[in-house]
Amino acid sequence: MRDLGAEPTLQGIFSTNRRPLMVSANTDFGYDSKIEGGVIVSRADAAINWIRTNSMWPMPMGLACCAIELMAVGGARFDIARFGAEVMRFSPRQADCMIVAGTVTYKMAPQVRRIYDQMAAPKWVIAMGACASSGGMYRSYATLQGVDRIVPVDVYVSGCPPRPEALLDALMKLQDKVRREPSARRLLSA
Repeated sequence: MRDLGAEPTLQGIFSTNRRPLMVSANTDFGYDSKIEGGVIVSRADAAINWIRTNSMWPMPMGLACCAIELMAVGGARFDIARFGAEVMRFSPRQADCMIVAGTVTYKMAPQVRRIYDQMAAPKWVIAMGACASSGGMYRSYATLQGVDRIVPVDVYVSGCPPRPEALLDALMKLQDKVRREPSARRLLSA
């Protein structure tokens, strides 16, 4: 039995006769040493979704002050690269996750929809901030009361403006959603 109050030593950490402590078992991928050639067996959904969750390329739609917080996420302090989303693409044909950050006006709404339509499937949307989610404090004739009126939104981020940590949390929630999608059936039936 392991003494929880004892300090770990280098001898104890690097000992070869002890098994490392596992956080949780991964049931999506399996390795069978009895099969020749080192074959890894998995479900197609698990493999495809693993690739998609770890390589999301965001399309930043910085429309107002939330865009400053979106820019901060790409910096070294918050480092969106840890989640595989560091490749900000300003071309909709190369992006698969649109981040709408800021106030969407009726004048800008057709352009946001056009860029969303140009993105290749599968595509996801994050509404960042109170203005993108619900119109925020602007209840005027010029402001769209939520970007979900023109594009389907997967994750909402609250705040005015939301902190970069909130956007990273939304990205992790979106990755969890993508991890559960039945992607192989959609991909192979198309």
